[in-house]
Amino acid sequence: MEENILLVEDDMEIARIIRDMLMRNHYQVAWATTGLEGWEDFEISNYDLVIVDVMLPEMDGFSLCKNIRLKSDVPMIIISARKADGDKVKGLGLGADDYIAKPFSMLELKARVESHLRRWRRFQGVPKQTKHTSYVHGLMVDWKERHVSLQGKRITLTDKEWELLTVLAKHPEQTFSKKELYQHIWQQVELDGIHTVTVHIKSLREKLQDSVKTPRYIQTVWGKGYRFIGDMQ
Repeated sequence: MEENILLVEDDMEIARIIRDMLMRNHYQVAWATTGLEGWEDFEISNYDLVIVDVMLPEMDGFSLCKNIRLKSDVPMIIISARKADGDKVKGLGLGADDYIAKPFSMLELKARVESHLRRWRRFQGVPKQTKHTSYVHGLMVDWKERHVSLQGKRITLTDKEWELLTVLAKHPEQTFSKKELYQHIWQQVELDGIHTVTVHIKSLREKLQDSVKTPRYIQTVWGKGYRFIGDMQ
């Protein structure tokens, strides 16, 4: 079966050259021209590898990589005209597996794509992690069935509340700003989203019976955002 690659590049000429090379090598290629479009495509389809440019409209490549890595371990290759070490360190620190500076040869890109796909195939053979997690104070999350219970009683979450809990709980102690949560979950970049996140976090806390002043699960990091502090049993 052909492997699926997501290419996110706003330079039409470069994108066509990369896309044609990949298709000649029997890969299926989806091409997005903005970071937000790339994130929307990633959300609705399954990909085996992502190639991302850094300088993108609507959502830059670094933000896109961060969003993808929060959701998936799929290999990511950053391609960029920015050659500074700081940019490379930032990209790799956000979860990218490779950073290739422009200009580069198609042979080099082809070799790196093949290398990362080989590792991804091996990774796919690793047994999946446990499907549920139990926390101190009675919270239990079944990731596969999307069930949440507190003290043995089922809690009904909205889709957005579930996604908020998933992002926070799967990255414990990591602080997320409201802007980051809005971009990742609502897939939009409008500034009014800050209030939307606040409202949904409040609702989620109420369902988890979690106090703002003495939190057991979701802690407000004043001036920065939110983080998950629940202790696993």
